[in-house]
Amino acid sequence: MAGPLDGIRVVDFSRVLAGPLCAKTLLDLGADVVKIEPPRPDISRLAFPGHAGISGYYAQQNAGKRNVSIDLNVPGARELVLRLCDEADVVVENFRAGTLNFFGLDYETLSARNPRLIYLSITGYGQGGPWMHRMAYAPTVQAEAGLTRHSLDHYGDALAQPRTDSLSHADVYAGLQASIAILAALVRRAQTGIGQYIDVSMAAALTSANEKAHVYLSGADLAAEPAILGATDCPFFEGPSGEQIVLSMSLVGSVTFPFYLRAMRRPELAADPRFSSAAARRKHRSELHALVQNWMYTFRTLEALDAQLDEAKIAMGRLRTMQDIAESDWANYWGAVQTVSDRHGGSFRLPGRPWRFSRDALPAAGLPAFQGEHNRTVFEAYGLTAAELDAYEHSGAFVQIHRENSNPGDEVETPQVA
Repeated sequence: MAGPLDGIRVVDFSRVLAGPLCAKTLLDLGADVVKIEPPRPDISRLAFPGHAGISGYYAQQNAGKRNVSIDLNVPGARELVLRLCDEADVVVENFRAGTLNFFGLDYETLSARNPRLIYLSITGYGQGGPWMHRMAYAPTVQAEAGLTRHSLDHYGDALAQPRTDSLSHADVYAGLQASIAILAALVRRAQTGIGQYIDVSMAAALTSANEKAHVYLSGADLAAEPAILGATDCPFFEGPSGEQIVLSMSLVGSVTFPFYLRAMRRPELAADPRFSSAAARRKHRSELHALVQNWMYTFRTLEALDAQLDEAKIAMGRLRTMQDIAESDWANYWGAVQTVSDRHGGSFRLPGRPWRFSRDALPAAGLPAFQGEHNRTVFEAYGLTAAELDAYEHSGAFVQIHRENSNPGDEVETPQVA
C-alpha cells in the first residue's frame, strides 16, 4: 500500500527521538525513508525492553525505515551518502548545530547539488543565537521552557521540590512540528520547484505548544482564578463502582463551577457562602469535592453518571494504564496498537497511526532494521556493482551488525569512530 507521501524520499541522519519521530511520521504517511546510522549505533537500540540491537524504543521510531550504516571517516564513504542526498526530497538531522558541516553534508553543500532538497535540522535552541551550541535533551529543555512541575504548579499549591516528567515532550513536540514544517515545504516546492532549509528548536516547539502561555505571561494572580481548562486543577473522583475518574473542568473556577451545578441539578449552591466565589470555593474545596463525590455515589453505573455529566458538557475519563487502553474496544476499532516483530522470534506492541484518509491507504507497518541491514540493497538501486559494494565492505565504509539469530543475552557491538 502507498500513502499520501508515496514517492517522497527521505534521508534520516537523526537519532534517539525528535528526528526519528519526524522521519517516522513521514514514513507512516507513505514516504521512503533511509536511516543513516554511524558505526556507534543509535543509543535507542540499547533501550529496555529489547536485545541484540533491536529495542521497543528503537522499533517505535524506526520500524519500516531502511538502514544504511556508514563510517564517514573512511575515504569514499561521504560520496556514497551524497548519492542518496542528490536524489532525496528531504533530509532530517538532529545533531548539535554544525556537526554535519564537518563531513560536508550541510544544507549549503547539499542544496547546491540538489536545489529541490528540503533540509531540516532539530536542535535544542536553534542554529543561531547565544544557546546554539548547548547540549539539549528533553528534561533540560523542558526545565528551560517552563514545563517542569514547579513551573506549571500555578494554582497556589506549592510543591516540595520540582519534578520532571517521564515523557519527552520537548522531543515529541519538536518532531511533530518538524513534520508539519516539512509538509509545508513540500507544498511550497510544488509551487516553486525549489527546496529550503528548516530550523526547528525544541524549546520553541514547547513554548508554541503551551496553550496557557498567555496566562503565565499576563502577570495575573494565578492562584486567584484557575484557567478555564486548567488541566492541573481537574479533579479526580471515585466512580459508582470504585473506578478512578477525572473530570474535564476545575471545581473552583468561576467559568466552570456552574457546569457542576447543572450536572447535579443544584443551582442553589451558587448562593452558598462557601461556594459563592472562586476564593471561597478554593478555601472550602474539600467540602465541595465531598459534595460532588457523594452525588456521584447516587448513580448505579458509570455509564449513567457519564450521561448526566455529558448533558452538562463535562467530559469524564477513566484512569487507565497504557495496557488498559490497548485492550479497549476503541483501540481495537481504531487500530491504536499494532504488533511488530522484534526480529528475534517475539514481537513489540507499538502505537498505530493517528490518522485515517478517505482516499489513501497507509502502508503496513515495517520491520525494525538491524544496523546496516540494507547497505547493499540501497546502493544496488543506485547502480553500484557487486565488486564496488564488496570494496566498501572491505574498506570499513560499510558497517553491518546483523543479529537476527542471536541469543537474547547478546549485546550489540559498538565500533569506535576513528
